[in-house]
Amino acid sequence: MFIQAIKWVGDTGGFLELIDQRQLPGKFVKLRCSEVEQLCQAIKTLAVRGAPAIGVAAAYGLVLALQKLDAAADLQHGLAALAEAQDCLAATRPTAVNLFWALTRVKKSAHDFVAAHPAAKLEKLHQHIFAQADAIYREDVQMCRRIGQNGEKFIKPGAGILTHCNAGALAAAGQGTALSVMFEAHKKGKKFKVYVDETRPLLQGARLTAWELQQAGIDVTVICDNMAGWLMKQGKINAVITGADRIATNGDAANKIGTYSLSILAREHGIPFYIAAPSSTFDLAIKKGADIPIEQRPAEEVSRFVGTQIAPDGAAVYNPAFDVTEAKDISAIITERGVIEKPNARKVARHLA
Repeated sequence: MFIQAIKWVGDTGGFLELIDQRQLPGKFVKLRCSEVEQLCQAIKTLAVRGAPAIGVAAAYGLVLALQKLDAAADLQHGLAALAEAQDCLAATRPTAVNLFWALTRVKKSAHDFVAAHPAAKLEKLHQHIFAQADAIYREDVQMCRRIGQNGEKFIKPGAGILTHCNAGALAAAGQGTALSVMFEAHKKGKKFKVYVDETRPLLQGARLTAWELQQAGIDVTVICDNMAGWLMKQGKINAVITGADRIATNGDAANKIGTYSLSILAREHGIPFYIAAPSSTFDLAIKKGADIPIEQRPAEEVSRFVGTQIAPDGAAVYNPAFDVTEAKDISAIITERGVIEKPNARKVARHLA
């Protein structure tokens, strides 16, 4: 089973095809993005989501930025168009660092190309940017597989695994991060059960993760977010595995709101808590989790449910999209490079060196 959440169709003049995750699981709809502004809106409204997927989509967004320029335009016009597109894309989601990592990587590559080939045609710069975006896509596919291979050992036969939000193929170019661990364990013939938090307020667990696991033939049960502690008390959970959107240099990890609570519950019940994320999710400019910017989402996501108002008019709403789990409550961080057991600043630095 492989779900392709992101796909570039054609050459430099092509378009980006996305699975519209706002429609799942009721409808399987694909979006065609041919303009940067359209892609920015798709990221903002969570048509495409998940830290690795956002990074890949943003890289291809810079390819789209050069399509509208006249073929006779010079390289400086090309760099200006890239900068404008980068500003639009960077303003969409503040927490997921893969977005900024991808934009920075492609921007640097563009400037390096112009410095090395000042007389080149704009078409050559366009081809160069396309190759960079394609490389990020391919690397993500391989990265996802390696994360799963490095982490599947933590899933024991007969185990009950709890996961939160969606960190599968819908959140990446490849087979995901946290779910990649489960997919690789499943490939090895291990029998285990996955409990999926619904993940309020947008239900990415119930809508997306349960759908992915079901497609893969993995035993999955959806639970309400407030049931996790009781399942742990009953001995039904043997490990918690989630993804991450940004990891500080000391190992503190930001993930979907509700992850922090699970880490405390896991610690209280003596259950290992694992984070699965690519090395690009580490932000070496941020020392600790308290410094990670937390996205605030619209109040309507909480005050309304499937179009029905569930909070009184005028009620104040607080809707942070993420929280931060402290490194001391993380048993290990699983990356494509290996595993960081009991993460701290020294171990993270050594892992990324």
